[in-house]
Amino acid sequence: MNGYLVDFGRMEYGQALQLQRQLVEKRARGEIPDTLVLVEHDHVITLGRKTTPANFRPQGIPVFQVERGGDATYHGPGQLVGYPIVLLSDHDVRRHVRGMEEAIIRTARAYGIESQRMEGHPGIWVQGKKLASIGVAVTEWVTYHGFALNVNTDLSYFELIRPCGLDPSTMTSMQKITGKPIPFDEVKAMFAREYSAVTGLSLTHQRLVAPH
Repeated sequence: MNGYLVDFGRMEYGQALQLQRQLVEKRARGEIPDTLVLVEHDHVITLGRKTTPANFRPQGIPVFQVERGGDATYHGPGQLVGYPIVLLSDHDVRRHVRGMEEAIIRTARAYGIESQRMEGHPGIWVQGKKLASIGVAVTEWVTYHGFALNVNTDLSYFELIRPCGLDPSTMTSMQKITGKPIPFDEVKAMFAREYSAVTGLSLTHQRLVAPH
């Protein structure tokens, strides 16, 4: 299968969300193939459908209420965020999520980090610490939202919330685990390769024209 790889680079969350929704509409109409969007956001908190008042309070950085599943989370510099815009012809959301998880596990392993799934707790874990979060939405059987992998993330920002209902100290990053900064663009390219291998989606870079 052929698909697009779209790199938003560093982009404010609201603009990325608008572009993501446009891609979902295009995929639903069959105007584009399955597409993997990769992006790094400025500081932002997003609230999923399960967010409770106990897990979030107003902050000094932007906040967005979004359609994905899950609870409150943080995005920011040094964190790789991925939005697979995929038509689920088999209607198997679980398979879609496990594909993202497997690609993250393989990416982390390339840096000497052995990670795994944890039953009942979506995302990717390393010895009881959460390395990556996952939350998806589906409309007309097209997926959006996706995952956030902490590469060189400033973990102190998770203290603004209870991320996914967890104690902020539960969050970790590739940098914290290895004790050194990780080349961000290298991780981005590594994830794209692993996602392609896991899903069988042959990705080609595609430029995206932002809306006026």
